[in-house]
Amino acid sequence: MSAQTGLTPLLGVRDLRKTYATRGGLLGRRTGEVRAIDGISFEVMPREILGLVGESGSGKSTTGRVVLRLEEPTSGAVSFDGNVITGLPQLEMKRYRREMQVVFQDPYAALNPRMTVGAFVAEPLIVHGLAPNRSEREEKVAALFKQVGLDPRFMARYPHEFSGGQRQRVNIARAIAMRPRLIVADEPITALDVSIQAQIVNLFQDLQQELGMAYLFIAHDLSMVRYLCHRVAVMLRGRIVEIAPTEAIFTDARHAYTRSLLSAIPVPKPAIERLRRPIAFDYETEKPSPEATLQEVSPGHFVLT
Repeated sequence: MSAQTGLTPLLGVRDLRKTYATRGGLLGRRTGEVRAIDGISFEVMPREILGLVGESGSGKSTTGRVVLRLEEPTSGAVSFDGNVITGLPQLEMKRYRREMQVVFQDPYAALNPRMTVGAFVAEPLIVHGLAPNRSEREEKVAALFKQVGLDPRFMARYPHEFSGGQRQRVNIARAIAMRPRLIVADEPITALDVSIQAQIVNLFQDLQQELGMAYLFIAHDLSMVRYLCHRVAVMLRGRIVEIAPTEAIFTDARHAYTRSLLSAIPVPKPAIERLRRPIAFDYETEKPSPEATLQEVSPGHFVLT
């Protein structure tokens, strides 16, 4: 669902589903299935930042991995720039890999501890043949380091020599190395100190304005989502229950779950915070029916009903 019409979405997701088998017993027989993604549809337009929010286990990160085809969907379709990429052989997917990159949640786990950070950032340039010789690679990596706020002299260092924020900057440098058109940022600030989170979000914003990329920004920090994103999609147990422009979500939330999430945002004023009461949400009594679909309640504002 998009607020914009007449334009080709950069990323299109249609009725996407991903299920995992559950197994039990001594022989590990299949006992059921978990629907991590249950028929979601949304679009990301060129240069747009779409926030994907929800509680842990709602299916946000699985959505990001399936969109990038790091995992294969059970059913549904993902398109990039109007071309369906689900089901494409990996060799044909290679050209789309240059256009779609990811920044993971844990900056240290995403790095190779046996590689210098310079070699790590240079690796996609080698794979895609964008820097045929060593001097050209080093020049490009040095420029990328400057672009994300790192000293190029750090290129010969290893991941353990950096702070969490610096490691995430290295991961961002690798993600933008091929000038992608879409970045999936999978909770990229969650593992960082609060004092560093704002710096990384500002870096994402600066890079988006400079390079014109679109983001699928997966997060649970709603204050950061409000600051960065153009639109917000709210996920609950594998389904999108509301999607709208950011300010509409924060000032005119229509779904009970969205209102519950917003009520849990801390207020930085102790006197107000002590009196504030979060809005409870009981999934069992308010869960949507399997037949429920997203309905437009105002221009660009869709709610699952």
